[in-house]
Amino acid sequence: MAGPYVVGVDCGTQSAKVVVYDAAGNAVARGQQLLRPMSRPQHGVAVHPDDDLWDAIGEASRRAMARFDGDPADIVAVGICPIRCCKVFLQEDGSLLEPVVSWMDDRAYQPYVPADPAYRYATTTTGYIGYRCTGVRSDTAGNNILLQWPIDTDTWQWSDDPALYEQFAVRRDQLFELQMPGDVIGPLTAAAAAHTGLPEGVPVVHTSNDKAVEMLGAGTLGETTALVSLGTYIAAMVHGYTNHQDPTAFWTNFACIPHRYLYESNGVRRGMWTLTWFLDLLGDEVAERAVSLGKSREEYIEREAAQVPAGSDGLMTVLDWLATTDKPFRKGMMLGFDARHSRGHVYRSILEAIALTMKFHVDAMSAELGIELTEIVVSGGGSNSPLFMQIFADVFGIPASRSVDGGGAALGAAICAAAAAGLHTDIETAAAHMTHRRETFEPIEANRTVYVRMAEAVYHDIRNHTDALFERAYPIFH
Repeated sequence: MAGPYVVGVDCGTQSAKVVVYDAAGNAVARGQQLLRPMSRPQHGVAVHPDDDLWDAIGEASRRAMARFDGDPADIVAVGICPIRCCKVFLQEDGSLLEPVVSWMDDRAYQPYVPADPAYRYATTTTGYIGYRCTGVRSDTAGNNILLQWPIDTDTWQWSDDPALYEQFAVRRDQLFELQMPGDVIGPLTAAAAAHTGLPEGVPVVHTSNDKAVEMLGAGTLGETTALVSLGTYIAAMVHGYTNHQDPTAFWTNFACIPHRYLYESNGVRRGMWTLTWFLDLLGDEVAERAVSLGKSREEYIEREAAQVPAGSDGLMTVLDWLATTDKPFRKGMMLGFDARHSRGHVYRSILEAIALTMKFHVDAMSAELGIELTEIVVSGGGSNSPLFMQIFADVFGIPASRSVDGGGAALGAAICAAAAAGLHTDIETAAAHMTHRRETFEPIEANRTVYVRMAEAVYHDIRNHTDALFERAYPIFH
């Protein structure tokens, strides 16, 4: 193998992934480490235990470097992309004051700060991981959303409005300095090099929020292509140039290209987690049978789900396994069971629920933006499923594509690193050279017809009939 190389660090809600790429975007070494289970000491609280994000990144990076056959001296930059919408509170020396507050924690969206005299700094996961890598107190503007931080979304700098600092209960001197996606934070310290196995002194580069970085890694930069990101939180996004201030069917986020924006639809909380939950319910017997056949649990059950017709013979799933704060009474549900239904039906019904819910949200966003989508690109582990990809194509009625080589946030982080290192002239050029061909699934018209009828006649009306029931049950079971 011949260098130069760049490294992409992607630390999500469930695992940390570190990938070494060449300048053409080919992955040459990978490492992954699962995160520990979230700590939930009480309702509404969810934190990453101890220093789990940094620990997992270190382990994943060491595994990647153990598989790397090139010369570490040829690694020219490292891009970092941890999970968004978390809050991190630090002491004067930069160490954690308390565990990282997850995006699933209610306090992440409240003016919460620790009642501890040792509290000195408030930042995001990008600010914290960047600090651990370099010792520099810097954060990317792209991971500081106005819902949580006093940022000016026009200038991508901290706001001059005192009311915002009061609203978020922070002072300007408690916040890190802001940089742009693609900016170099600083060189990797000796301590961070020992922790990660990466070469000391290599430049560490900012990216943006994880969904924007994932979209970059999927190669979706056009304004009529939407990315559907299949993660613990499922969202759909489209790039644009206008900072829409008060949209109703989407929210305006920062893109991974400075002064570009990402329009993000409403999404599904605990989306792909719901599939894992169902597979866990099936127990060890299914897991062991899958292993005996050389398959994953998902592949094993998907064989059964693929035999189920579109619409799952009337079995419908509503994905409220984690209710929103404005409607805490909502619960997940499956309705329409009869004697035909098997575990394959349940699995397919969950897949269909994800696609139908996202189609509803994406249609609302597209209508408000005044655009008509020509393609969707699906990323995340769920895109490995041919059945899931076909369901997306059938539900959306347009081609659904996936990256042949995975792409995702690790590649997006590496693209930012490659631009910063001068391997390509800018982030957009790097994306054009480093993202690869896609596999496309075309809609099947007969399935499309079923989903249109199902959505219009029944599916999107279910909550209108069940909300009142769940609201009455909430005081009993809360």
